[in-house]
Amino acid sequence: MSRINAVILDWAGTTVDFGSFAPTQIFVEAFQQAVDIKINLEEARIPMGLGKWQHIEALGKVPSVDARWQAKFGRPMTSEDVDAIYAAFMPLQIEKVVDFAAPIDGVVDTIAQLRAEGINIGSCSGYPRAVMERLVPAAAEHGYAPDHWVATDDLAAGGRPGPWMALQNVIELGVDSVAHCVKVDDAVPGIEEGRNAGMWSVGLAVSGNEFGATWEEYQAMSAGEITARKERATHKLYAAGAHYVVGSLKDLPGIIKDINARLANGERP
Repeated sequence: MSRINAVILDWAGTTVDFGSFAPTQIFVEAFQQAVDIKINLEEARIPMGLGKWQHIEALGKVPSVDARWQAKFGRPMTSEDVDAIYAAFMPLQIEKVVDFAAPIDGVVDTIAQLRAEGINIGSCSGYPRAVMERLVPAAAEHGYAPDHWVATDDLAAGGRPGPWMALQNVIELGVDSVAHCVKVDDAVPGIEEGRNAGMWSVGLAVSGNEFGATWEEYQAMSAGEITARKERATHKLYAAGAHYVVGSLKDLPGIIKDINARLANGERP
């Protein structure tokens, strides 16, 4: 039967950690600790979705960060510098990721609904395995446990925006066609990952990185600010190639219903 039988979910900003603050705040702290350079949360968010070593490397190329780096060191960031910042980042992230393990509002019920419809739950992350080994059991204690997960350093081919983590989920879950998979993510590299894997890609415009607010900040926002932030995030995710953009994971079942109708009509991603 031509229908969706697996969803592959990102972690921070998609299923846990509303606003994706665990990684962004740690990047700020790691730069300060390792090289005494200040970056802000907005800069830290720019490469979100990449593997964390690659994220640090990309941050070094952000013009504002590069300018501060060159002013301090008189040269661009090198791979050795990335190694040093990554070495500071990892223990901080491993220690603190459990503080951001609670599922986003609606996630647990949505997963239960999808499973009741016979849909397998895969997942992948920009986090390396050492971080995921702390996050996965912590999230399970809060009620969220996917059927499979892949970390960004698990595969020799690499991470996002390449398709490999998503495709590893396809293999492990025994999915019959990538066209019967939905990749869900809150950041541009994750949307590109899904497209590169030949899947339907769904972006999340409120719960994650592109919206960039804590749950408490979101609850206190005016309707006008919510609309403005959501429109910016939606535009960016569609520009990355998303087939659909919704607010959060709890909107996914309706999207899957629409995709199933399109599959029945012979459409493919």
